[in-house]
Amino acid sequence: MSLPATAQELEPRSFNNVPVSQTFVSVGLVRSEGELAPPGSSPLEKAELTIDVLAAAVSRSFSLAGDSAKADMVVARSCYEGWGIFQGEYVEGRRCEYLDPKFKLTWNFYGAPATELKDFARWQEGMVIGASVAVTAPWGTYNSEHLINAGSNRWQVKPVIGMSRRRGNWQWELHLGATFYEDNDNFFNGIHVEQDPLYSTSVHLIYNFSRGWLSLDGNYFTGGRTTKNGVRQDDRQDNSRWGITWTRPLGGKHLIKLNANTGVITRIGNDFDTFGIGWVYRL
Repeated sequence: MSLPATAQELEPRSFNNVPVSQTFVSVGLVRSEGELAPPGSSPLEKAELTIDVLAAAVSRSFSLAGDSAKADMVVARSCYEGWGIFQGEYVEGRRCEYLDPKFKLTWNFYGAPATELKDFARWQEGMVIGASVAVTAPWGTYNSEHLINAGSNRWQVKPVIGMSRRRGNWQWELHLGATFYEDNDNFFNGIHVEQDPLYSTSVHLIYNFSRGWLSLDGNYFTGGRTTKNGVRQDDRQDNSRWGITWTRPLGGKHLIKLNANTGVITRIGNDFDTFGIGWVYRL
């Protein structure tokens, strides 16, 4: 079981148009607290965890077939501590590890023409439709003797289609996606794990101020049932989260971002609260 950091994403304005030929770097701190519910017949009955993540990202916008596109790379290190009941015994501990890096390509193929920064202010936003694909590489810290790991020891691919529409200061955005998992042939003590795709949708209602914006965010994800050594597990996810995101520019090249979200429907592994702060700089 890897740390809960992928399927539960709430990313407003993922399909907004951005000026091309721009590079952005960002740093963020995220804290999650709550109960990590293990799937299936796990020997870990329950776990209360506090997870702190330091993430760094770089993004580059460019033109693709005359429309705006963006490539992102994210790396992160996580420190987590907590307690749980393992095979009937109370255990506790603390570890710091690297999460799996993620690479993402987004292409707004409708309603978002490639525009240079000097002309971008004159562009009027309406309906934008786009698609993205995110690939998570199994290069994070992983030890099959540990039930909880920052890394997942498998490739993950998540295609998403999204659309947004702006009217005046108001904007809505809808995402539909699915996460596909490679088998993990070296799970806890060498168990072979297969996992069904995890299907997700998210909705964002955004209000744009003269400087910055505020978004109410919600998602729902289902599926992801696992099979361990050929035995089907009762761990299908059926979860939902909601949250809020706020950003404000600081000068011409800096931006600060705050967000918070929590689980509102929980079946497997979603009963935690998350708070984050980030800083973005345009080179």
